[in-house]
Amino acid sequence: MNNKLYISLIVLFTIIGVYFLNVKSQKNYESSSKNLFDIKQDDIKKFIIQNSSDAIEIIKHDTSWHIAGHDSLTIKKQILDNFLNKTMNLKIQNTMTTKEEKWSKFNVDDSSGTHLALIDWNDKTLGYFVFGRSNSDYQRCYVRNNQSSNVYLLNENIVFSLQTRPEYWGEKIKADDGLESMLEIPQ
Repeated sequence: MNNKLYISLIVLFTIIGVYFLNVKSQKNYESSSKNLFDIKQDDIKKFIIQNSSDAIEIIKHDTSWHIAGHDSLTIKKQILDNFLNKTMNLKIQNTMTTKEEKWSKFNVDDSSGTHLALIDWNDKTLGYFVFGRSNSDYQRCYVRNNQSSNVYLLNENIVFSLQTRPEYWGEKIKADDGLESMLEIPQ
């Protein structure tokens, strides 16, 4: 009977050991994603988006956002809110390369990438990033920090939101019809 007890204990400890080894090895497969930005949205005074041919600057005055140099346009709140929410929640999924000579493969070199600068209320740059499209996965994009040669794969694609056209970010100010009728001169 003692022999059966020893065998049962050995089998039990073996099963427990295999279980803990399995749990430990499964931790290697967990996503170790982290946020791209360690920036609070309220700290951003303005952001600048630049591609190879154009640039746009969007500035916050008090609580409202404006497109620099385009006084005839008002910000599309939905577009701006979507952009800020998606951008602040971007997560790094993988490191794609650490070599500068491979930047063009990931469309994050200075000429093919889309640049995004985030600037605080003291006109200090909070972050400067270069985004690139993925040629194979349209739901994700690549990014590199201007201070590093690392290129990362992100959990979402925001390249389509990094537009430099003022019409994307703003719409023409609509005149109030009631005000116009009051300004008409009676005949």
